[in-house]
Amino acid sequence: MRRSVWKRYKGNTSALIGAGFILVLTTIAIGGAYLRPDSSANANQQQLSIARLPMGSEVQVLNVSRYGIQDSRLFQGLLFGGLEQDSRESVFDSLTFEADKVVLMFKGSVTEKFLLAEVCFDLAQNTYSYTPPNIKFDAGSRSFVFTENELRAQVNNEYVLRKRFLLGTDSFGRDLLSRLMSGIIVSLSVGLISVLISLTIGILMGAIAGYFRGWVDEVVMWLINVIWSIPTLLMVIAITLVLGKGFVQVFIAVGLTMWVEVARIVRGQFISLRESAFVEAGRSMGFSGIRLMLKHMLPNAMGPVIVISAANFASAILIEAGLSFLGIGTQIPMASWGTMIKEHYGYITTDLAYLAYLPGLCITLMVLAFTLVGNGLRDALDVRS
Repeated sequence: MRRSVWKRYKGNTSALIGAGFILVLTTIAIGGAYLRPDSSANANQQQLSIARLPMGSEVQVLNVSRYGIQDSRLFQGLLFGGLEQDSRESVFDSLTFEADKVVLMFKGSVTEKFLLAEVCFDLAQNTYSYTPPNIKFDAGSRSFVFTENELRAQVNNEYVLRKRFLLGTDSFGRDLLSRLMSGIIVSLSVGLISVLISLTIGILMGAIAGYFRGWVDEVVMWLINVIWSIPTLLMVIAITLVLGKGFVQVFIAVGLTMWVEVARIVRGQFISLRESAFVEAGRSMGFSGIRLMLKHMLPNAMGPVIVISAANFASAILIEAGLSFLGIGTQIPMASWGTMIKEHYGYITTDLAYLAYLPGLCITLMVLAFTLVGNGLRDALDVRS
């Protein structure tokens, strides 16, 4: 049976493409900070001086190491994690030396000033002095004397890097590509946990209603119909306002609204299975109702449940994006595609429209991928095919 299902699924090219795309996104989400250009937590390294740079822009960066930044946690950058920044990056157009400082200039204004000893710490780790036009560093028994040109060359060779932004930067000077990559884990985790919550509640309620029938079934169906009559987004907003704003509250709210679809499917499957020969045989052998439901009926009812779970996954991603756009979903600085659209939708009529279009495209592609997978599972699990 499993081989025949897999064989039918492999024959569906679009479903395989959707599954492959989801696998790639999952890999990026798990890799987290180890795969992003911006390895900080939530890809939230801001440089307001380079806000809204176009795609493919390249800037000069002075990279100054930080002292005492050590973290031995091996997996700190996975999933929602971020790597401790062992250096401070400052963007500049040109640099000059003023007294005992390196002065960074960007677009005609002073960006930042660094002590020469901080920049050239490997040349002078103890004391330093500045004597124009020469710069002298006294490191114990050795002395290093540089002219300004020599020091400029030393700084350019050792501490100046060129940094490229493939998709440009957003309105806060953050790397847009890194923010999009960071948003993957938000969407996938909301979808996964919401689906698990909906499966737990939906399977339990549907199984009880379908197996026991009678007044139990009537009560469960009344509850399902009441929740079903309320628009999903309105219900999620109401639950979110009760639970408060935040990432955890989003998937709880979404999960609590999607279980009714699962419950209806499971109830229908249990109603058709409860009169089956193997269930009657189990009753005659004295099996308890719980054993019959969990070990014998539920495995035979999981096909349609798997299909509806894929559809619910896509719905959860859309709902999370909508809530974040409205400002009651995931909160800053967490990277959510819905929040990114909200921050940049005002640029849609300008040449910076891609700041809003790209996160919208990411949402579309992920939802499409789960829809294709759900359709493929539906066809593969159809015994009539």
